[in-house]
Amino acid sequence: MSDALLAARAAFESFKARGLKLNMQRGQPADVDFDLSNPLIAALGEGDTHLDGLDLRNYPGGVAGLPSARALFAHYLDVKAENVVVWNNSSLELQGLVLTFALLHGLRGSVSRWAHLPDGEKPKMIVTVPGYDRHFLLLETLGFELLPVQMHADGPDMDAVARIAGRDASVKGILFVPTYSNPGGETISEEKARQLAGLRAAAPDFTIFADDAYRAHHLYGEGNRDTPVNFVTLCRDAGHPDRAFVFASTSKVTFAGSGLGFVASSEDNIKWLSTYLNAQSIGPNKLEQARHVRFLGDYPGGLEGLMQGHARLIAPKFQMVYDTLKAELGESGEYATWSTPRGGYFISLDTAAPVADRVIALANEAGVSLTPAGATYPSGRDPHNRNIRLAPTRPPLEEVQTAMQAVAACIRLATEEYRSGEGRAAPL
Repeated sequence: MSDALLAARAAFESFKARGLKLNMQRGQPADVDFDLSNPLIAALGEGDTHLDGLDLRNYPGGVAGLPSARALFAHYLDVKAENVVVWNNSSLELQGLVLTFALLHGLRGSVSRWAHLPDGEKPKMIVTVPGYDRHFLLLETLGFELLPVQMHADGPDMDAVARIAGRDASVKGILFVPTYSNPGGETISEEKARQLAGLRAAAPDFTIFADDAYRAHHLYGEGNRDTPVNFVTLCRDAGHPDRAFVFASTSKVTFAGSGLGFVASSEDNIKWLSTYLNAQSIGPNKLEQARHVRFLGDYPGGLEGLMQGHARLIAPKFQMVYDTLKAELGESGEYATWSTPRGGYFISLDTAAPVADRVIALANEAGVSLTPAGATYPSGRDPHNRNIRLAPTRPPLEEVQTAMQAVAACIRLATEEYRSGEGRAAPL
């Protein structure tokens, strides 16, 4: 047994003996983040039951959301109010509704319903990898075949997207996170966004499903943040006005479980979506929408001011991950490399050896819960067995440091085991 392996095993055993119970698995806000929005609970006082000339307690109001809420989040997404539907607490739910309506009815410009394509083709969707496990689960549950393309520092591999979408009419679109992508924190460039908006696709209804969940989740101030693109405008200017649906929510702005989801698209697409929403609902929760309008309108600096408060709490945790990994693993890439995003909720780590599953198993033994191996790829299978998603937002700062020290020890042990051939097949 090599000295490096002996040292790595001893370091791991010391963490294992501490009986840790730390969770770096899911991208949840911390309680101190939620505390920033506690006034939201009382944003509507007793008797405050009207907004926009509507009784918030009654049915009427429309399925597209309160006018004030539509205006608020239209400003957030840099579109007009008529380009927005504000719904209930989850943007993922809205994505599921739009995709389901497309399967059942087709989108504007569709030749047929997506669930019944010509020649019995199965609908396909391009996704970026590493990517978001809930996107994969949603699409696979709805019956889509997933076609992964690599996420680069400036967005999806557009050569691959153009090749796949240009030759197959059953490829109905692309679903990805355009700003501070999950898990790597990449943001699509203006150039690539224009390419996607003007893409020559085989399907006339090829659609961009942009989950802009982290659009305002900057970690740093002006001059050190990524710039979101405006797919609604870019697609209109490219001659494909109905090509984009842009989703977002307040899930990591106010309260994760009781916020608002919303979507922006062309006016015609908003009418199309409203038709089907109207068939299944009298409308969204107007009281929750009114509370958000009141709270965010009164917050010092508005929504931007609230997000600056989140950044002050979250940025030190990201920095702690970087500092700890650098101190424990070095910067040579001998054991791992990792992303250093300027916003979002995650950090993407790639092990130098194909040992991600072993690292996560060791971390569990040491009392540190990480996202399951393969979660950032469709069907939970990372073909390289290298990617690990780190979620530092929920634990307190001191726990982030301890957890990352333990993870680094697991990475060193798994890598040295692999290199020595001990405990698994030796590398080729």
